Amino acid sequence: MKTKNLTLHVWRQRGPGDSGHFERYVAKDVNEHMSFLEMLDVVNEELIENGDEPIAFDHDCREGICGMCGVVINGYAHGPQERTTACQLHMRQVFQLGWDELWIEPWRATSFPVIKDLAVDRGAFDRIIQAGGYISIRTGSARDANETPIPKDVSDAAMDAAECIGCGACVAACPNASASLFTAAKISHLGLLPQGQAERTDRVRKMVGQMDAEGFGSCTNHGECEKACPKGISIDWIARMNRDLLKAMTTSKADVEERD
Repeated sequence: MKTKNLTLHVWRQRGPGDSGHFERYVAKDVNEHMSFLEMLDVVNEELIENGDEPIAFDHDCREGICGMCGVVINGYAHGPQERTTACQLHMRQVFQLGWDELWIEPWRATSFPVIKDLAVDRGAFDRIIQAGGYISIRTGSARDANETPIPKDVSDAAMDAAECIGCGACVAACPNASASLFTAAKISHLGLLPQGQAERTDRVRKMVGQMDAEGFGSCTNHGECEKACPKGISIDWIARMNRDLLKAMTTSKADVEERD
């Protein structure tokens, strides 16, 4: 089993009003089978033993499902391994790259204010969902779902879009801090299914409007969001969202309530 000492430069920030700074730590005897977050746990244990403030970071399931974890590692959202969340990144991947120093920082976006250290407030995503990411009509009970015929390619596409875990890596990787990939995925997985058609035009206008109100940047087709996404969500969904938005803006007669 390979072990290694790593030099960490970790972003420390007491709160949203603090300017923040990088602080240097040494992670001793890191073994290749540790996950990245387990390595941070070991560093925190030593900090606590020494009476120092531990590093705050988001995490929950540690299985790449919940979307809670999210840090930038040496400039890569979630780290250097594609299709992998930070909690599923193992240190052997870091060792293979020959990295002896790690610069660890939070998602950088005005719409994701830092709560503390590496933890950010991603409530903007919740408000985008609240604006229209739902189906309000009765769609029946669980057994009724199988009675609605849906072509296989449509259901597969809807599942592809629904894989988005809302981690925010797309925003962190985008030079414009755009949330277009997240918003497009959430709009499209409902808009593809027959149950989502009744509110399709209002949904896209409301969710895009809320995305803009939250202060996210515009998409300029850099493609960094797809590259950083741990679930591989395609930027094709952004094109679909834009088509739906253009159609809704030109055909819908009802106004959408403006949101702050």
